[in-house]
Amino acid sequence: MDERLPDPELFRTAGFRLASRLFVRGDIRADERQLRRLREFAQAEDPLADAVVAMIQRRESGEGRALFERALAEGIEAVEDAPEELVAFFGSVGATPYWVDMARVDRGARAITRVGVLGLFPLSDMSLMGGYLASRATKSLVGTGEIEYMATKRLLETATWWIHVTTPGRLRRGERGYASALRVRLVHAHVRAAMNRRADWDYAAWDRPINQVQTAGTLLLFSLVFVFGTQLLGIRYTERERGDILHLWRYVGWLMGVDEELLPASEADAWRLLWLLAATEFIPDDDSKRLARALVKTHEEVGNGRGAAGKVLAHVSVRLHSSISRLVLGKANADYLELPNDPIAQGAVLTAAAVNFAAETLRRHIPGATALQERIGRAGRRSYVRRIGRLFEPDTSYAKHMRAA
Repeated sequence: MDERLPDPELFRTAGFRLASRLFVRGDIRADERQLRRLREFAQAEDPLADAVVAMIQRRESGEGRALFERALAEGIEAVEDAPEELVAFFGSVGATPYWVDMARVDRGARAITRVGVLGLFPLSDMSLMGGYLASRATKSLVGTGEIEYMATKRLLETATWWIHVTTPGRLRRGERGYASALRVRLVHAHVRAAMNRRADWDYAAWDRPINQVQTAGTLLLFSLVFVFGTQLLGIRYTERERGDILHLWRYVGWLMGVDEELLPASEADAWRLLWLLAATEFIPDDDSKRLARALVKTHEEVGNGRGAAGKVLAHVSVRLHSSISRLVLGKANADYLELPNDPIAQGAVLTAAAVNFAAETLRRHIPGATALQERIGRAGRRSYVRRIGRLFEPDTSYAKHMRAA
């Protein structure tokens, strides 16, 4: 008897059927024992970060956070009489695993940077929107309230964070991306502590808040789903580039406290884990719809300008972003999330993808074109960060979110 579980709905959508044919070799389905092992991680959190947050909450306002920031900037050795929780945390993140290859991390960052601001489309339309199908993971987002009522600012902060951790050289110790990864890990611990204090948290239905399964799932949305999404939009990577991008995110996941057992070591591992998560976590509910509506509204607000032209741009922004989501998530999931359905916009997305693919094919055969595209992509990302910084003033220290939690 075949012990393999049947395919989840995710792999019945058009986009992932294509992915399974192009990038997946062999049978990636898990058996019942593997499924049970994964579900054990739904009850696991992040003890080191949770202990730091508990220490911060015991101390006077601002004191514990200041100690964390000093250790982050100058090293734990610079903190006199450092709390044992802080020593344990920074001792752990300072013990870089043997498998981390910073040359590969930087190559992966260059491949991501080459995509430029086009990378923001799969980030929001595939990774974030697709993540809302995982209803257990959405409960912490809904519980904070800010992801719905301050969706634009929070999601632009996520985009800024993504740019920081995927900029070449920025994941080295002391650099901005390295600090951003650890700060967001602490944000997760603050939110987790807040959810654990709630009397209405349903552990039987929702698992532990921001647990290991959910953080591993988030990692896959930023890594594997991003790579797949940009390929659907016409971007071309070599096999080595795809592997390097996943290696970068494996290291980011490790910095953010994901258990090493859940960190894919290869593209095949990543697809297998995505299958498991799709089979167990993609159970949308009404909160999924609420968050989807908030994200659609974000596209409208970011695209909106002055006058009639601004309204047209906002309308086009919503239609294009929703079309990308529909093409990847499939009709059933998109209809459930109540995403706008515009065949003309979907045709425009496919046409643009074909143009991108042709341009990418030329790039691969023109000497110096890849390096030039990396510079263009880097300039576009810097311009984007400056623009949203002026318009929305994102909090890249995440201090407000920690206080709110």
